[in-house]
Amino acid sequence: MRHEKSCGAVVFSQIDGAWRVLLIRHEHGRHISFPKGHVEPGESERQTAEREILEETGVRVNVDTRFRAENRYMARPDVEKLVVFFIAVAREQTPVAQEGEVAVAEWVEVGEAANRLTYEQDRRILRRAQKYLLKEAE
Repeated sequence: MRHEKSCGAVVFSQIDGAWRVLLIRHEHGRHISFPKGHVEPGESERQTAEREILEETGVRVNVDTRFRAENRYMARPDVEKLVVFFIAVAREQTPVAQEGEVAVAEWVEVGEAANRLTYEQDRRILRRAQKYLLKEAE
């Protein structure tokens, strides 16, 4: 069995007084999720998340590693995948989809984001991240 690891973040930004979350729709597979990608040799989980978010969306972020959510699943019958998500706040607000990999990168209101996410596990992670964000904002 092979093991793969990816890192990313639930990226938030306050736009026009409302919290929004950054979602991407992949070119291949067409699912909607959060930006993430494979860990490269010598990279920390945080570095991977920052790099992948920038590559996939063009958005620079401040990652908070105190929030951590894991999603473990079988990517293929012989490959177990671990995806680590942190929470992040955008320093820039204009996403640009990575050509050839990401079809759409966009800010979506948090309530609408839950409806758009393809996988239930991502919806659970979004709910946890939203509670964490609101608690930190108090």
